[in-house]
Amino acid sequence: MGLASFSFSGRSNRTPESPISYFMEQAIENPNLISLAAGLVDTDSLPVKAVADTMARLFADPQTGKAALQYGTTQGYTLLREKILQHVCNLDGVKPEQLNLTAQDVVVSTGSQQLLYLLSEILLDPGDIVITEAPSYFVYHSVLASGDVRVLTVPMDEEGMQTEELARLLEQLDRAGELHRVKLLYVVDYFQNPSGRSLSPERRKELLNIVRRYQDRQRILILEDAAYRELRFEGDDWRSIKSHDTGNEFVIYAGTFSKPCAPGLKTGYALLPSELIEPLLRLKGNHDFGSNNLSQYVLNALIENGAYHEQVRYLAGVYRQKRDAMLEALEREFSDLPGTHWTSPRGGMFVWLTLPEDINAGPSGKLLKECIREGVIYVPGEFGHVGKPGTRPTNEARLSYGDASIEKIHEGIKRLRRAVETVRRGEKKKERVAVAAS
Repeated sequence: MGLASFSFSGRSNRTPESPISYFMEQAIENPNLISLAAGLVDTDSLPVKAVADTMARLFADPQTGKAALQYGTTQGYTLLREKILQHVCNLDGVKPEQLNLTAQDVVVSTGSQQLLYLLSEILLDPGDIVITEAPSYFVYHSVLASGDVRVLTVPMDEEGMQTEELARLLEQLDRAGELHRVKLLYVVDYFQNPSGRSLSPERRKELLNIVRRYQDRQRILILEDAAYRELRFEGDDWRSIKSHDTGNEFVIYAGTFSKPCAPGLKTGYALLPSELIEPLLRLKGNHDFGSNNLSQYVLNALIENGAYHEQVRYLAGVYRQKRDAMLEALEREFSDLPGTHWTSPRGGMFVWLTLPEDINAGPSGKLLKECIREGVIYVPGEFGHVGKPGTRPTNEARLSYGDASIEKIHEGIKRLRRAVETVRRGEKKKERVAVAAS
C-alpha cells in the first residue's frame, strides 16, 4: 500500500525558490569561483572586536546579562527603538515630533526581510497590486508571488523611478476601476538593489504627492526600503521620503543593521504609520514573540558607545575602494564593446551592467554557463524584472562588490569579458554556418 503524498497549501505552492540560492551554492561549492553575485557584506570588515568588547561589558553586569538573555517584547527593546527613531531623524535633520513619530511607531524585526513579509501579510490580499521599480529587489517579488499579488512596474532612469510614468500608471488603473486594488508602492531608494541607482530628491517629494492625490479614495502606502542608505561613500545624504510625510500617514520606512553593521545580528526595523502597529504586532507575535533579544541589547550598546557609527564610516570607505575597483575594471575591459554601459553608484554594493542586446545574460543564456566555466558568476538582471520569460530584458547583470577582494574584482571582470568574447565568437560562427548552408 503506497504512502499518500502531502497536500501543500496554495501559498506554499505559489512560493518560488529564491533565485539567489543557486548562486550562493555555486560560490560555496566552488572555491575557485569568483562571486560577483551574492550581496554578502565584506567579511574582513565585520566588527568582531567591537561586538566582542560590547558583549563582554554587557555580561560583566549580571542583571543586564540576564535581561539580554531573557525573552524580549514583540515590538522590540524600548531603548533600541528610541535610538532607532533618533538615528533616522538625525539622518534626515528633523525631530521626531515634526513627523508625528514616537518610539511607539517603531518595530524591531528579525532582519528587514521579515518586515517585508509581515507587511505584505497585513496589507495585501490575493489579486491586490503592488507597484515597484523596474528592475526591483527580486527577493521581495518571491514574497509577493506567494501571496498571489500582482506586481506592476515603473521604469527607472538615473534619477530612479520615473514619477511621470507612475502617475500615468495610476491614472490607467483608476480608469480601469482597479485603483482599489493598489495597496503598496515599493521603492529601494538609496543605492538600489539591484541597480545601484538612487531616487533623486525631487522625485522623492513627487512620489509622495502622487499617492496623496488619491488619499480620499484609496490609501496607497509607500514602502521605503532604505537598507543601503548608510553605505554612502560619495555625495550628500538625501532626505528620506519618510521625512516629507509630516503626518506619519503614507510612508513605511524600513531599515536594517545587517548591511551597515553585521548580518549575523539579524536585526531590522521600521518606522510606521500608527494604525499599522497593532495589526503588525499581532501577526509578528504569532511568528516569534519578539526578535532576538540579545542582538537588540548588543546593537543598543554599539550605538550608545559610538562603535556602530564608527563601523558605518569604516565600511563606507571599504566599499568606495571596491566600487572604484569595479568601475576601473569595467572601463578597462568593456569600454570598447558597443552597446555596453553600467551604473556608477554613490553607495551600496551593486553595479548594474547592460550588455549588447544580442548577448543573453539570463539564467538560461549561454553567458552564464560560460562565466561559470571561466570561474566567475553574477546575478542575471532578468530576475529583477517581472513578467513572463521572453518579455523581460536578458542582456543585464547585477554585479556585487560586497565581499570580493579588490584583486578578485579585477580578475572577475576580466573573466567576465573573456566569457562574453567566447559567446560572441560562438554566435558569429553560427551565423557563418547558417550563411554557408543557405
